Amino acid sequence: MKKIDQAAQFLAAHTQLFRCPVCLTPYASVDGHSLVCPNGHNVDLSKKGTLYFMQRAVASEYDNAMLAARRRMLQAGLFAGITAAFAAKLPASPQTILDVGCGEGTPLDDVLHRRAGHHDVAVGFDLSKPGINLATQLANDAFFCVADLAQMPFADHQFTAILDLFSPSAYQEFNRVLAPGGQLLKVIPNPDYLIELRHAIFPADSAHASYDNSNVLDLFRQHYPTATAERIRYQVPVPAELFADLMLMTPMHWGADEARLAAVKANPFPEITVDVTLLTAEGVK
Repeated sequence: MKKIDQAAQFLAAHTQLFRCPVCLTPYASVDGHSLVCPNGHNVDLSKKGTLYFMQRAVASEYDNAMLAARRRMLQAGLFAGITAAFAAKLPASPQTILDVGCGEGTPLDDVLHRRAGHHDVAVGFDLSKPGINLATQLANDAFFCVADLAQMPFADHQFTAILDLFSPSAYQEFNRVLAPGGQLLKVIPNPDYLIELRHAIFPADSAHASYDNSNVLDLFRQHYPTATAERIRYQVPVPAELFADLMLMTPMHWGADEARLAAVKANPFPEITVDVTLLTAEGVK
């Protein structure tokens, strides 16, 4: 079956998850390959089986090469400890999962494979159209769309789990779409995240040589005072053939000194540190 037809079947079965970004009315029906709201606004499926909900064009900072490098590193296990923690936090019952800022889709794909047999329903969205197009190449049943975090095209209280891996947060929107008693799982980097690469690229006296997550953590706790925090820290081997991908997949190389980048690339290190905090908050019942 073609991707566009598979996507139309998903929309027909799960129309209730979406709302019109123009008039904010829940969609009422699927007409062929289009989602149609009661006020006549419609959005059409692409040939890849995705929906484009943006009301204006937004340039993504992640280009195709960066996204492809990120996929290769993630498929090599860079985020395996994170996706394992996501999967472990989710209840055994079928979940309706929203992946915020899903990028090229590998983390959500890994979570779904870890939960094979749970009959989850999953939607991933991102601002990056190239990222979403890459996500559709993965072998899973998730639905992917291009959408705006600040005005998500999803109906109220439809998702039992929201996954936020390094993405910005719109807590009012999260609370709106999260089902009563559902979970918000947010991962933020700690100071030692990719520390080997950070120290290799930036001089010790550079503002970029260190990272402080306290502002992000404090804001999350303001919104969810009873949230729990779990540190996840591990090392991942970096095969020599993937070292260039490691350098390219993060924004660290943006604006870095070219000579220093060349020196780092010429002297690859064998492993990289993943150091993050998983924040878990429960939706209002």
